[in-house]
Amino acid sequence: MKNTPFTDKHIALGAKMAEFAGYNMPISYTGINEEHSCVRNNAGVFDVSHMGEFMLKGENALDLIQRVTTNDASKLTNGQAQYSCLPNNDGGIVDDLLVYCVEQNKVYMLVVNASNIDKDWNWISSHNTKGVDMTNISDKTALLAVQGPKATAYMQTLTDMDLTGLKYYTFTKGTFAGVENVLVSYTGYTGAGGVEIYFEDKGGDAEKIWTAVFAAGEPHGMKPIGLAARDTLRLEKGFCLYGNDIDDTTSPIEAGLSWITKFTKDFTNRAFIENQKKNGVTKCLVGFELVDRGIPRHYHVIQNAAGEAIGGVTSGTQSPTLGKAIGMGYVTKENAAVGTEIFISIRDKAIKAKVVKLPFLQ
Repeated sequence: MKNTPFTDKHIALGAKMAEFAGYNMPISYTGINEEHSCVRNNAGVFDVSHMGEFMLKGENALDLIQRVTTNDASKLTNGQAQYSCLPNNDGGIVDDLLVYCVEQNKVYMLVVNASNIDKDWNWISSHNTKGVDMTNISDKTALLAVQGPKATAYMQTLTDMDLTGLKYYTFTKGTFAGVENVLVSYTGYTGAGGVEIYFEDKGGDAEKIWTAVFAAGEPHGMKPIGLAARDTLRLEKGFCLYGNDIDDTTSPIEAGLSWITKFTKDFTNRAFIENQKKNGVTKCLVGFELVDRGIPRHYHVIQNAAGEAIGGVTSGTQSPTLGKAIGMGYVTKENAAVGTEIFISIRDKAIKAKVVKLPFLQ
């Protein structure tokens, strides 16, 4: 397994460690509910250095991004970021990603899921027919997501960059905790507020930033957080998790991602996806909450009142914030309307649930 620059920190702090996307990652420290609440109400620090980062440079960089992603990156100006996805040739999604505009029309950073780094690199490279300068900087890039409603205020004490003034899906670059050339963004990693801090792992900078981040926030109750709480936080906000809620077989339209799918440009498999947008789909990703007791889990079958299978659960949990069981899953279009009664098959029992509007938590 690979390590991040902070793996030894996690182990020393007693984190429960496990393999994730080929990395030795912290799953939890003191418990999911406690860590979840810490982020939702105060601030917490996620080590997400396992994520992938690609730099695309040159006069054709934007053209390449436009051809391989569904969103319209031409709208981005310096310091802006965008959520998007890479459609495949079969109506599915190669990955979802963030596009950072470092220098308009010339320099972009793509942030991709850790489990898809090689797949994404190969996919984008296969479309690089115009000589775009592509560099995979994943292995040398460290990333801490300091999340929660009070996170930005704590981090502001470590820099002269205006972090409290960052607008949603924007970023800035400068000196942070005495380290130069640090990129700080506000893209809502968990939906709880806060910032994401990107920097090159060299010359002890990881140690310096980790120490400074906790010196700024720990006295106020900020704690390190594991990936399990990341999943529950994101689910409450209805954020898609690649490999669960979206994958190579689910289209952006089926997944409710029409808002990042722009038909003002050409992109991979546009005709197929545009046809889905125009004529509808047979299955839809919906949010649901359980009426009866139970916890929905990935791959639980979703049924109608007659006991017929109408879909499957993609993500589910007992929401720490709402105190109820929630989940997302694909169901047939006829069963996708808000308020529809559905049933989750849990241990051969049909547990009543109802379709609700996303996100679960505003």
